[in-house]
Amino acid sequence: MTAAMAAMLALGMAAPAHAQFGAGEASAVREDFVLPQGEVRILVFRPEIRVGAQTMGGMHEPNAEWTETAKGNIMAALEAEQAARGTSLVIVPELDGEQGELVADYTALFQTVAGEAFQHKLFPGNRLPSKRHDFDWTLGAETEQLRALGGDYGLFLVTNDSYGSTGRKVLQVLGAVAGVGLVPSGVHMGYAGLVDLRTGHLVWLNGDLQMGGDVRTAEGAQKRVAQLLEEFPLRATGQPAPERAREVTVTGETPAEPKP
Repeated sequence: MTAAMAAMLALGMAAPAHAQFGAGEASAVREDFVLPQGEVRILVFRPEIRVGAQTMGGMHEPNAEWTETAKGNIMAALEAEQAARGTSLVIVPELDGEQGELVADYTALFQTVAGEAFQHKLFPGNRLPSKRHDFDWTLGAETEQLRALGGDYGLFLVTNDSYGSTGRKVLQVLGAVAGVGLVPSGVHMGYAGLVDLRTGHLVWLNGDLQMGGDVRTAEGAQKRVAQLLEEFPLRATGQPAPERAREVTVTGETPAEPKP
């Protein structure tokens, strides 16, 4: 489990979600940030997707088949969603050597920074005085190195789904009958963030403790991606996105033909 996911889960367990931040979700955009006019190329680092069953005891039991299906569904939904927004996605494949280490290091750093932002800024209760008014978080200017992969922004996504097993659901019913309080069945959490690779600034972050959409289906993955990208930064006004900006490419491959 990532640092950000752990922070979100801890906050979710500390108090009812509605008492903390609406319906269990929070989002923020860096002040005055908008996507620039013209073509916008966004590197999509392979989403961290975890899918499995929630045992009777509440533990996560990974399911490799569900996870692989969810990965394919979410990537397809992400490509469709961003094409509609007029941005160009550059899918970053699994990389080896120094580039692979660089991507892994910055993916881990993003998750750490996102966790700090959720804990100390977005969710009430543990906010830092210095972060009270501004959304000001950074991965450091050395993110510039990632631009060599073909984009000026980096999009990171993490989802965690534990579907309640039969045993867990039975326990939930028994708990309700015995009057011992709510026994939750299933965990569905996720978050996404956008980083300006030229500066290292985290320019947008969105997370939800109670995400919808069954990522094991194409339709459910579309719903999940739409929720992950809620409040995504707007494009600067004044110039429409060029047709080329609707491409979806993979680093190291010839760009795909624009979609009709």
